[in-house]
Amino acid sequence: MSTTTSAAPLTDAAIMLRRNFKHTLRNPVALFNSILMPLIMMLIFVYVFGDAFDVGVDYIDYAVPGMLMMTVSYGLSATSAAVSSDMAKGIINRFKVMDVSRGAVLTAHVVATMVRTLLALAVVLGVGLLLGFSPAATFPQWLGVVGVLVLTVFAVSWLTVALGLAAKTPESAGFATVPLIMLPFLSSAIVPADKMGPGIREFAEYQPFTPVIETVRGLFTGAPSAGSAIAAMAWCAGIAIVGYVWARVKFSKRA
Repeated sequence: MSTTTSAAPLTDAAIMLRRNFKHTLRNPVALFNSILMPLIMMLIFVYVFGDAFDVGVDYIDYAVPGMLMMTVSYGLSATSAAVSSDMAKGIINRFKVMDVSRGAVLTAHVVATMVRTLLALAVVLGVGLLLGFSPAATFPQWLGVVGVLVLTVFAVSWLTVALGLAAKTPESAGFATVPLIMLPFLSSAIVPADKMGPGIREFAEYQPFTPVIETVRGLFTGAPSAGSAIAAMAWCAGIAIVGYVWARVKFSKRA
């Protein structure tokens, strides 16, 4: 840890990041929720329920973008619980005594979440390709898929850190991410929104994850929608700003 009076944010963030990686590797629940659970969900929806859905294309081609969004959501509870645990156990106050940069603690949680989630996304996408997923995207469109997913993970990571700081206990912090985990089920991830019932259909069309999924789906098919892309970028920017500001305010009050 840095022992100088002038904080070195990048060095401290790297140390905090290494600490978070070690905690993740020692947490089988986090690894299961982040990587294995999305794979299980994809296998269930493709092989068990896939033939029941009429989506106009092979279901694996329709489902993979939605499964990628589910992968983003499933790994969030570990982050919020870890942030809350750091606060509840007084770890943050110990870092303050050791002159660790205050911003490094939150930044490390966000970066660790992004690395863990992007790794899980790569695994899920790889398994999807093995199962028959056949995207028609060009190289620039693949870059667009990566950009959209990175921005989405960045945004929800800051929101999840804020939820962890706002929660009173690690258990309640994990529970606070349940709405984010449920949102993909109420989006176009599994079936098109226009096949849903009244009320749910409108919610699915206008909630933040649907434009992200539709943008990724459009890029994979080689026919991206500008409207969905603009909506996805706007939602991600808004969520990132709200999450960042909320996290910094809560951290300043509690640390």
